Amino acid sequence: MTSPTPPEAGVEAAEFAVDPAFLTGSRPLASLGLCDALLQDDGRWPWIVLIPRRAGHTEIEQLGRDERSLLMDEIVLAGAAVRAMGEALGRPIDKLNVGALGNVTAQLHVHIVGRRRDDVAWPGPVWGVGVARAYEVEAREAAQAAALGVFIG
Repeated sequence: MTSPTPPEAGVEAAEFAVDPAFLTGSRPLASLGLCDALLQDDGRWPWIVLIPRRAGHTEIEQLGRDERSLLMDEIVLAGAAVRAMGEALGRPIDKLNVGALGNVTAQLHVHIVGRRRDDVAWPGPVWGVGVARAYEVEAREAAQAAALGVFIG
C-alpha cells in the first residue's frame, strides 16, 4: 500500500493502526485519500472493506463534514472496484451492499459487498452464512488487479 495521508490536526499518525482482526480475513489492497482498502478474502463474494485512517473512530459521525464526504466518494469508488472484481471473476454484480456495522470489530470501517441473485446468502445478509472460502490464487490475483485498475486508474 502507498503511504497514508496525514491524519487530521491533533491526531498523531502513530496512533492509527488497522485492528488486527481485519488482517486475519483480508489483504491490504490500496490506500485511498482517507481509507485503507482491504480485499476481504472470501471468494464467495467480491468484497472490499474501507477503514478510515482515524485513530479511535468507531462511528461515521466522528468524522468531520469533509471527511464524511470523502468517505462517501471512496465508498462509491470501492463499489466500482467491487463491480470490476465481479466482471473479472465472471460473476457480474446484481446489487451492491454497503454497511458500517462494527458490532464485532468496533474500529470504524465500511463493507462494500457485491451480491448476485444466485449467491448462497441471497437475499439475506452475508454475515454468518457458512464458512468463508479463501480465494484461489488466480481468482484473488484477478480480483485484486480489477480493483486496483479502478483505484489507480
